[in-house]
Amino acid sequence: MSLIVKICGLSTRETLDVALDAGADMVGFVFFPPSPRHLSLETARDLGKLTNRRASKVALTVDADDATLANIVEALQPDILQLHGSESVARLRDIKQKFGLPVMKAIAVATPADLASLPGYAAVADRILFDARAPKEATRPGGLGAVFDWHVLENLDSKLPFMVSGGLHAGNVADAVRVTCAGGVDVSSGVESSPGHKDPEMIRAFIRAARAVENDAALTAAGVR
Repeated sequence: MSLIVKICGLSTRETLDVALDAGADMVGFVFFPPSPRHLSLETARDLGKLTNRRASKVALTVDADDATLANIVEALQPDILQLHGSESVARLRDIKQKFGLPVMKAIAVATPADLASLPGYAAVADRILFDARAPKEATRPGGLGAVFDWHVLENLDSKLPFMVSGGLHAGNVADAVRVTCAGGVDVSSGVESSPGHKDPEMIRAFIRAARAVENDAALTAAGVR
């Protein structure tokens, strides 16, 4: 199965085009005011149209209420809702039923104990995203450039598709995939020149590095290496 590459926190036409041209499978748009990547509904509408089905559109929210989600869905027409807050399993189920969209639940990870909630979420979510746990003083749960111990996910017994995030960049994405055997990777701050400002060449480099580890795995499986 191909590795899914997600570029998150896109906010301009230029960087969206770069991500799409470089072959991103998912493009993420942030709807959370404390984030430097937060989008207005008007900008989201424009960028959503430009995506033109070349990649899956992901709407990232943090403990959003139904009215907020409805406005986002109307503007962006996302393919997936990424729930990055403290949403309960019941809340996930409710969102899926109300909006009829797949949901990706982010789980903050620092130690193996943080995986205790996984079975409940896995019963409802369509995909899990493991991200680094934010420091207590942080004003947002992700996009902080922090890396967690990927070995926590070794031998993970989950049939649900999962992705890894948190401090990834072109230089470490290969190691992250090899350690976790994740089916996807998600990057935001790791392709930025400063918070909220995506760098075109860093986007291209990240996707190249992710595809390289994918190709290496295919060659190994084929017995070439």
